Amino acid sequence: LARRGFRVAATARRREELLALKLDAAASGLRIEPYACDVTDRAAMTALVGQIENEGGPIVLALLNAGGAFEDLPGDWCGDGFRQTFELNFNGALNALSPLIPRMKAHGRGQIAIMCSVAGYGGLPVAPSYCASKSALIVMCESMAHQLKRAGIHLQIVCPGFVRTPLTDKRAFPLPFMIEVDDAARRICEGLEHKGFEIAFPRRVAWFLKALNMLPYPIYLGLLERAVAHRGKSGA
Repeated sequence: LARRGFRVAATARRREELLALKLDAAASGLRIEPYACDVTDRAAMTALVGQIENEGGPIVLALLNAGGAFEDLPGDWCGDGFRQTFELNFNGALNALSPLIPRMKAHGRGQIAIMCSVAGYGGLPVAPSYCASKSALIVMCESMAHQLKRAGIHLQIVCPGFVRTPLTDKRAFPLPFMIEVDDAARRICEGLEHKGFEIAFPRRVAWFLKALNMLPYPIYLGLLERAVAHRGKSGA
């Protein structure tokens, strides 16, 4: 985004990595301002949005990207891991939207993109909390898009497949059609410029999962059961 002319305010928890990002950008003649904050802290996020606008002017584009997947302890069904996933993936987005939307409405314009996932199209095995949190984001954005459009705010969802990150590196089983983070960033930026509601990639993964979720439940759930059984036999 900085290469495409934006003055970027980058938010994350780790201050040291943010400062390194700023220095790397400056070495290339680009401007990225670091702002350390935790998206799960609603009050801090409200203060942060105000600080960014006070120091840099109105926010014209917000990409809400923070997310993760946390597993329950053995035997703790729908436990702390499930709640932690929702606290970050879903409530974290709400904590940013809450101060952003009123300010963008006051400015009469704005663009918001929320990081969802193709995993949010339907329930997939071994990742119920992650799928559910991303599905909740997709449905929320579908519900809000028209109302925000009337206020001059363009809302988008970003639904990538598997991108090579520390999150995917933790998976012990093969992840098909993996793409590199730089490729994902380029596709997201292009989608932001085209301004379609959904930015989904790779397309073959997105369309396959969309089609899969149109099947009747007996077929859909049967296919998922076969996939899990096959993975178990292969040792993946």
